[in-house]
Amino acid sequence: MEGVIQLQRQLVEYRTSLYNEGFLDDQFIQLQQLQDESNPDFVVEVVSLFFEDSQRLLNELTKALHQQSSDFKRLDAHVHQLKGSSSSIGAQRVQKVCIAFRHYCDEQNTEG
Repeated sequence: MEGVIQLQRQLVEYRTSLYNEGFLDDQFIQLQQLQDESNPDFVVEVVSLFFEDSQRLLNELTKALHQQSSDFKRLDAHVHQLKGSSSSIGAQRVQKVCIAFRHYCDEQNTEG
């Protein structure tokens, strides 16, 4: 039982550090509040879907960036999706990077 308590304590400390370092925001807290006894794995399921979708979007972005000429509308569409999904789970730092990336797309700045 002591091992379980120690793991729970480590989880709380890790989650707190993710908030303090700006990786997560209050949206993640709201997501956690939606979890209850009838759906105890809700947060794990939502975050897993986020990672799966993010991997797909990052693969699409990689392909698009390796084209000889950049299709900025296509790049922006992928980044827009990633921004939305990161915002919905509270992945604040990912969301901020997406905002900057979309700005580069607007400017058609390949270096950015």
